[in-house]
Amino acid sequence: MRIFLFLAVFLANATYAAETIVSDLSQNQVSITANFEGSEIFIFGAVKRDSPPQEGAGELNVVIEVSGPPAALTVHRKDRRFGIWVNTEAVTVDRAPSFYSIASTAPLLEILSERERADRNLGLNFAVRAAAENEDFRQAVIRIKQDQGNYSTIETPVNLTEDTLFTTKVALPANLVEGDYTATIYLVRGGEIISSSASVIEVRKAGLERWLYNLAHEKPLIYGLMSLLVALVAGYGASEIFRLLRR
Repeated sequence: MRIFLFLAVFLANATYAAETIVSDLSQNQVSITANFEGSEIFIFGAVKRDSPPQEGAGELNVVIEVSGPPAALTVHRKDRRFGIWVNTEAVTVDRAPSFYSIASTAPLLEILSERERADRNLGLNFAVRAAAENEDFRQAVIRIKQDQGNYSTIETPVNLTEDTLFTTKVALPANLVEGDYTATIYLVRGGEIISSSASVIEVRKAGLERWLYNLAHEKPLIYGLMSLLVALVAGYGASEIFRLLRR
């Protein structure tokens, strides 16, 4: 009996191993400039096969996850004390992704088991659960990031043509955190992940934004003096304009 079970598992794995992913992105770099209003990444690829899938191998699906670098976020719990709302507890979450979006050919709950999703931290609940163990604070992190436009709870559809070619688009908001974003493509058959491929999207400040950022971090004294000078000039200019208008 064990021999037959081993042979069945071996044949199933051999069938799955015959399929791998070949993928690419429309761009691997995103530049944050002074007038940056967001970007859109086109993700495409194909399923490479060593041999045709066997009959009854299960339905083929594609899941594409885009996750941003971890960013620290302090979540406060507010309680009503003596008629006013005050902060009573705070938790700093430093491992939650700064951006999270997922796309798939079918609803994630229908094509992947909970064990597979938990093992890979796939899906918004699992991705944030690894960063915040307390359920109330975890939900607060998700809600805050959703309001900021950095977390998407709606799964973007992936177009899969003839079980071979797949495409999708992922929208990146304007308030991106600088860092490396990871786009991971999972190939799913019969409810199990059989292959995966990852690409890095570099998000960097550019132009004036980059210059000011470097100046603030590398030469804070000069940055502070320059900011003070700009404030003085702006204040003087505003006062002169009002003085002219009052004449």
